[in-house]
Amino acid sequence: MGMSISYQIIADKHHGKLECFSVLGQGTEFCIQIPVQQVVDLT
Repeated sequence: MGMSISYQIIADKHHGKLECFSVLGQGTEFCIQIPVQQVVDLT
């Protein structure tokens, strides 16, 4: 449930990107990218 909420905040609200890379026995890496400027849609 925590990953779902994290994805909603990063991707849906901030138009960012959340990636997860995992290698068995070596660990997991999360990459979070959030735009510096927010895109505003005025339509």
